[in-house]
Amino acid sequence: MAEQEAEQEHEHVRVAVIGSGFGGLGAAVRLRREGITDFVVLERASAVGGTWRDNSYPGCACDVPSHLYSFSFAPNPDWPRTFSGQEKIHDYLEHVADVFRIRPHIRFDSEVKQARWDAEKLWWVVETTRGTLTADVVVSATGPLSDPKVPDIPGLDTFEGKVFHSARWDHDYDLRGKRVAVIGTGASAIQIVPAVQKQVGRLTLFQRTPPWVMPRADRNITRAERWLHRQLPFTTQARRGILWGIRELQVQAFTKRPEELGLVERIARANMHRAVKDPALRAKLTPDYRIGCKRILLSNTYYPALAQPNVDVVASGLKEVRGNTLVAADGSEAEVDAIVFGTGFHVTDMPIADRIVGADGDTLMQSWKNGMKALRGATAAGFPNFMTVIGPNTGLGNSSMILMIESQLNYLADYMRQLHVLGGRVALTPRESAVTGWNNRVQDRMKRTVWNTGGCDSWYLDANGVNTTVWPGTTTEFRQATRHVDVGEYEVVRPAPAAPAAKKSAPTKTARTKKKVEAA
Repeated sequence: MAEQEAEQEHEHVRVAVIGSGFGGLGAAVRLRREGITDFVVLERASAVGGTWRDNSYPGCACDVPSHLYSFSFAPNPDWPRTFSGQEKIHDYLEHVADVFRIRPHIRFDSEVKQARWDAEKLWWVVETTRGTLTADVVVSATGPLSDPKVPDIPGLDTFEGKVFHSARWDHDYDLRGKRVAVIGTGASAIQIVPAVQKQVGRLTLFQRTPPWVMPRADRNITRAERWLHRQLPFTTQARRGILWGIRELQVQAFTKRPEELGLVERIARANMHRAVKDPALRAKLTPDYRIGCKRILLSNTYYPALAQPNVDVVASGLKEVRGNTLVAADGSEAEVDAIVFGTGFHVTDMPIADRIVGADGDTLMQSWKNGMKALRGATAAGFPNFMTVIGPNTGLGNSSMILMIESQLNYLADYMRQLHVLGGRVALTPRESAVTGWNNRVQDRMKRTVWNTGGCDSWYLDANGVNTTVWPGTTTEFRQATRHVDVGEYEVVRPAPAAPAAKKSAPTKTARTKKKVEAA
């Protein structure tokens, strides 16, 4: 009985959103616009921003133009550059939290330890580092780029110098004059290398696979342009529309005609040849797979930095650490003072999935042991009233993820409407057949894309070699697919009928509690 009383003391909300990056703040804004104010945003850190709060490494910036990498409902006429840096994007998210009055809903320093579905009460019991609450609906907006991945390198624990991941940059550590190793050549690494190359004594880049790097058409946005965008808001919308349209056309090549990407490869090769004159170094930096198979990177400074005399490119992955000596897979060695891992994130094995416990007692991680699957990238079988923002197969290789996020927020909004129409204590859980059917259609379309046919092993692929990350179509197609919730794809779950009473008597405490919960 004491346990039941303690349970009732927990705060109960209509919706609990996990994370306060673009996905979490977007979900919060959308809920408010739907008239839902009974929600909380659970944030493990002490500030909003998600990826753009955590990634503060030197040179950190977005590779999608600012006017497209922002919410359609919160245009910013004052972006200072065509491709904004981390600080400006973080400021933008802080601004969104203020303007749309989201801060009162945010619980900072509240990391979710576990969210468990209570099949009897039809709600989620959410345990955080600051206490427990219950919620009718849980929206996970932790994002795929939130938990750093550091490879298990033999001997790393023997290293006597400084070690950190790009997403956990130690700003107190002075790199000036140091011998620094950068591990990895992804989007973070190609921004870090030019930013620190002039400071360090020696920089050694451990490159397992060279990336395709295109020129970055970055420039200052003039005061006249910003004035025009402020005075005539439709010009901001037009700019966004043009940027979107160009990328919608590009995706056709990635998904339908990857064999026609030769021209793009020639542009990337020319970009390299302009900066790298050494044939041996060019050979190391030239990919042997089709452009687009891995994420295409944008930089005007990466290749020039690698051509500098204080930089060594080791065309091999890091194999072992012996004290302060790093040993590559090809046997080459380098003495360093610091190691910076630019090795990406847990994308196909998101740690939050190990903390979500569904109706059958399995975690979402266990449910996805053979690969991530979700209906329309949002809902998973066996997990009622649970939704993921930026779920399986919603990533993009060529455009703005904000477009996909807003599509999923449309789906969330209609999901909440459907629950309201059904009335009472009710949950929706996607049918296994609907999830499987959707996933099969996605994977069938994936077969011809450059991500599957380009001849590379990218972070888009899971441990089984299946692309569970990227959406194999246009953002327009995804917007259409997530415009409404098809209730036919779901099972409607209601509380089990109460057992008939043996005789009429005053309501028990449990019955009274149940009535209170239903009234809530």
